[in-house]
Amino acid sequence: MCGIIGVFGNDNAGRLAAVGLFAEQHRGQESCGMAVSDGLLIRLHKKMGLVKEVFHEEQLNALPGKIAIGHVRYPTKGSATEFNTQPHLVETLSGPCYALASNGDLVNYAQVRKMLENEKVYFKSDNDAELLVKYIAYRILHYKENIGDAIRNLMRDIKGAYSSVLCTPTELYMFRDPYSIRPMIWGKTPEGTVIVASESCALDTLGVQDRKEVPPAGIIKVSDSKIEVLDNDPNLYREGNCEKHCIFEQIYFSRPDSFHFGENVYAVREKIGAALALQDEGLNPDLVVPVPDSSNFIGLGYANQNGIPLSLGLIRNHYIGRTFIKPEQAVRDESVRQKFNVLPNFFTGKRIVLIDDSIVRGTTIRKIVRLIKDAGAAEIHLRIGSPQIKHSCYYGIDTPTTEELIANRRTLEEIREITGVDSLKHLPLTDLKTCVHCPENYCYACFDGNYPVGVPDVYN
Repeated sequence: MCGIIGVFGNDNAGRLAAVGLFAEQHRGQESCGMAVSDGLLIRLHKKMGLVKEVFHEEQLNALPGKIAIGHVRYPTKGSATEFNTQPHLVETLSGPCYALASNGDLVNYAQVRKMLENEKVYFKSDNDAELLVKYIAYRILHYKENIGDAIRNLMRDIKGAYSSVLCTPTELYMFRDPYSIRPMIWGKTPEGTVIVASESCALDTLGVQDRKEVPPAGIIKVSDSKIEVLDNDPNLYREGNCEKHCIFEQIYFSRPDSFHFGENVYAVREKIGAALALQDEGLNPDLVVPVPDSSNFIGLGYANQNGIPLSLGLIRNHYIGRTFIKPEQAVRDESVRQKFNVLPNFFTGKRIVLIDDSIVRGTTIRKIVRLIKDAGAAEIHLRIGSPQIKHSCYYGIDTPTTEELIANRRTLEEIREITGVDSLKHLPLTDLKTCVHCPENYCYACFDGNYPVGVPDVYN
C-alpha cells in the first residue's frame, strides 16, 4: 500500500502536500517524497523515512510552486532503497518534464519494461511508478501524442492497479486503472485549490468540502484555465462492466474516518463486527477486546450486536508503525513486541472475545494472545473480521508468496492451536459481502483466488 497526494493552484502547494501526506502516513512508513513545480521547473525531494523526518522547514522552503505531488511508500514492487522512492521524474535535454507518483502494482511490469528497454529507455529503479511515467514520456516523444492519449494507451497496454498523479511544469493529471482497485478521491477547497488523495481523510485535513471519486479509467487534467475530465470508457480496457475495489481497504488499510467507494469505512467495519457476532449467539464472554486500531470499529459492531461490554484492554504504542506493512519478517516480529501491551490486572479470570481484522502471516496475533494469556485471561475466543487469506495479492499489498500466508498452509484447527486460543472463527465471504453496498464491485482475490486483472507471468 502507498498513499498519494496532488495539489494544484496554491502558492503553498508543497506545504499542503506535506500535510496531506502526514494524514496518509498509515499507508506507508518506509519512505516519502514530493515533486513541486513553480511553472518552469519541477523540483524533487525524496528520502527514506517518515513525513515528519523528510520534510522540515528547510526542505519545504526549497520547494516553491503552485503544483505539487507527493507519495508515502511501503514496498511491494522494488526493494527498500532510495532509488525506489517516489515520485519519479523524467528528465529531458530541456530539464525535468514529468513527475509521477502512484499507488498499486502492475501485473505485466516485466513485459512492458522489456519493451521499453528495447526502445533504449533507461530505468533507475525497479518501481512501478517509474515504468508508468517513462511509458507516458515514451509515447509523447516517439508517437507525438498528447498526455491524455498517452495515458489512454497506457491503460490499453499496462495491466494492474494504479491510482496515479502526474505533474508537468504547468499541469496536474490524475488517472486511475479501469477497475479502480485502489482508492482515489479529489475535490476543491473553498479558495479553489484542487487536491487529490488516496483517502478522503487527507482532503478533510486540507479543507476540501466537495469531494468526488476519480472514475474507473478516469483521466482528469487540471490547468490554470480549467478542469477537464477527458473522455475515456473503462469498458475498452476491462472484462465485464464492474469495478473491482480492494476489499482490504475497508477491512484494514484505510483510516476509519475515510470515505471509500461510496461508503464510510467505519460503518463497513461496524457491519463486519455485527455479522461476526451473529455467529456467536450462544457465546457469553465477559468482554470484547479489539486489537487496536484497525479492529476497533469491528469490535464495536460485535459488542453492540451481542450486548457485551467493549473494553480497550490492549494498549498500542502509536510511535511504532503498522506491523503488517513492515518490509521484513524479523522487523515485524520486533515491532509486535514493542507495539502492544496490556492493562495491568485487567484480564485476570476473564473470558475474552478478541477481535482482529485479519490474519495474514500470523505474526501479530500469536504474540498478542500470549500477552493476554500471561495477563491471566481464563478464555480467549478469537474472531476475525474477514475470511481466511489464502492467496497472494498482486495489486498493491505485500504478500508476494503464498507460503507466507498462514491460512494457505494450515487448517483452521492448526491455526487455532498455533495461536493458542480456545476457539477461532472467521467471517465467511458470503457474510462479508453483505457488509458493503455493491459487493459485485469489490476484489476478493486474496480470499477466493479470482483475480480480475490476472497475475504476473512469473506466478502463472
